[in-house]
Amino acid sequence: MKPGPRRSVSQVDIVDAAFEILEQKGFAAVSVRGVAAALGLTPTAIYTYFPSKNALLRAMVEELLSSLDLAAAADTGAPWRERVHALAAALRARIAEHTGAMVLVTSGPLDGRHALGLNETLIAGFMAEGMPQADAARAAYAVRAHVLGVAALDAAERVDDVETASETSTAGALWSDAASHPLTEATAHLVAGDAEPSALAWGLDRLLDGLLAA
Repeated sequence: MKPGPRRSVSQVDIVDAAFEILEQKGFAAVSVRGVAAALGLTPTAIYTYFPSKNALLRAMVEELLSSLDLAAAADTGAPWRERVHALAAALRARIAEHTGAMVLVTSGPLDGRHALGLNETLIAGFMAEGMPQADAARAAYAVRAHVLGVAALDAAERVDDVETASETSTAGALWSDAASHPLTEATAHLVAGDAEPSALAWGLDRLLDGLLAA
């Protein structure tokens, strides 16, 4: 019996399948073999498009960042501070869309086309505000670090929420003695996900105040 026709697959199919594995099984389960199995292909077929797991992960990061509106962030018709806030909020929201996305983003250097475009946009924006190129580069790094730091804390909170909801024991963690940390307990609402202003926006404003005043 002749073998059936070979299934047609694209890079988009492969990256989409990788994201499904990321959502369902977590970052550790994302692999070339796992994606191949999900698509009913051999690993060799995947290697045709992505020569390594690292290449696949980089493509996933690029897909994650591809929806950021860098054109809007570069539009000088709006104040730079507003554009930075919009870009930061969009990046935070994009990372929050996928379980495991924070681990994905920090799994390697952010050196793809969209990642570099994000950094380029930030540097150009700070330079347009009168910063020397070296200072603008450091400012861009500081903004990215702030957003990714907040996104990492968001991810940690989501993991804790899921685990708390699934626990059958009411004993709680040994280190959850809130009475020993009254300041943290009294101010927790200020950094909660629904806080207004958000921890991201408040911190970003303080960061920009310092950067733009220098």
